[in-house]
Amino acid sequence: MRISDIQRCEVRPGRLVEWRFSPATIAAASALPADPRPPAYIQESHVRTARSVRADGLFVPTWLGTAFDLPGRADLDALERALRSWTVRHETLRSGFRWAGDELHRFTLAEHDVSLHREVIGDFTDAEALVRYLQARFDVAADALGWPNLIYAAVVRDDSTSVYAVFDHTNVDAYSLHRIPEEIHDLYTAGITGQPIIRARVGSYVDFCEQERADADGIDDTHAIVARWREFIGRCDGRLPEFPVDLGLQPGSALPVQKLMREPLLDADAAAAFEERCRPYGGSLVGLLAATAVIVHELGGHPYYRTVVPFHTRLKTAWSDSVGWYVGGAPIEVPATRNFDDALTAVRAELRANRSLARIPLARVLRLLGADFRPRSPDMYSIVSYVDARPLPGSAHWTEQKAYGLIRVSHGDQVCVWVNRLHEGLWLACRYPDTGVARTNVRRYVEGLRDLITSVSARDGLRAAEPVFS
Repeated sequence: MRISDIQRCEVRPGRLVEWRFSPATIAAASALPADPRPPAYIQESHVRTARSVRADGLFVPTWLGTAFDLPGRADLDALERALRSWTVRHETLRSGFRWAGDELHRFTLAEHDVSLHREVIGDFTDAEALVRYLQARFDVAADALGWPNLIYAAVVRDDSTSVYAVFDHTNVDAYSLHRIPEEIHDLYTAGITGQPIIRARVGSYVDFCEQERADADGIDDTHAIVARWREFIGRCDGRLPEFPVDLGLQPGSALPVQKLMREPLLDADAAAAFEERCRPYGGSLVGLLAATAVIVHELGGHPYYRTVVPFHTRLKTAWSDSVGWYVGGAPIEVPATRNFDDALTAVRAELRANRSLARIPLARVLRLLGADFRPRSPDMYSIVSYVDARPLPGSAHWTEQKAYGLIRVSHGDQVCVWVNRLHEGLWLACRYPDTGVARTNVRRYVEGLRDLITSVSARDGLRAAEPVFS
């Protein structure tokens, strides 16, 4: 899906309807004992970061969501059944956390205790007013420090109905969001046609959290993975890596407001040419990181490009269709070069050597390192992420469905880049600090990235087309 903020995802006027967990469901949750399955390290880190930033006096919403259209004026009863059915299918959505002193404990509702409460908010005739309302509502309803921390909404019109599903990040990752339009659409269609859907059970992210945490707790500070992170962070001057270009930030200054850049990067033909160019080295992810290494060296002059590369941790088929935050990170260090092939070779070698490090949560590693990594920003480090979304169910319909992956842009001092390969080409979204210097340098980065990956693919195509004489 195209990644966007709520301001640019084709919000249109109509009658707004919302669903949240019912008062009976909230009451049932308040009486639950602790679930012995702990939060994942990434979940706990996220919640603790939100609490730390809030304690510093700043409210930083970090919700994620998706938006997509259903045809015509939706049958709200059928849509409600579809939303409830989808919610109870994924255990993490009916699970939450409570503080007990400084410890974070889980609670989890049974499926039969989950019901939704529908509320008609009213008619909106102005799209900008509706956007303002939705963002403010999602900020409160999907707060990392609250529960429930999810909300569904629909904007109903005669010709179409826009559906919004928004969650605190503890519940979802990008892959989870990509699957929602197809699954909700199928459940809704089944509900109005009477044709049942038979789906296999999915693995529980709550079970995954327990398993991953047990594995992570089984290592100590002598483990090879911890040693490699220690060396990497040491080469980053004791910090996690930042985007190596000037962002116009002053040390110790308040957390800046962020902006979002989102736009097409390449069309389908150019994206295919780039993939072909990079395939001998591992594909477009390697190429994107290599191109970034070349460009940021030209912009910032640093001798190395260091970053943490996000990888999914859905290593078993049980987690393939599961909703959750299945993400780990692997560090890479690429020597400065202006030669794209040299950068490709270096990135491939780094990913091969370090990808396994993503299996141990970074929050656990930092705890073992014993350093003071008290977070002051919701983004612990800058990232460049790549996802080929074309194989996902329903991806061919995303354009006609007006399907978007939504991210909340508020405050932060890092640069986070997401590149999705869609059927129409590569789509880029970039969240960055809203300073004049950052606006200039991030735009230079994106334009340099586009120019470089287009030129290296074109040169390769020209070489392939040249006649060979004997």
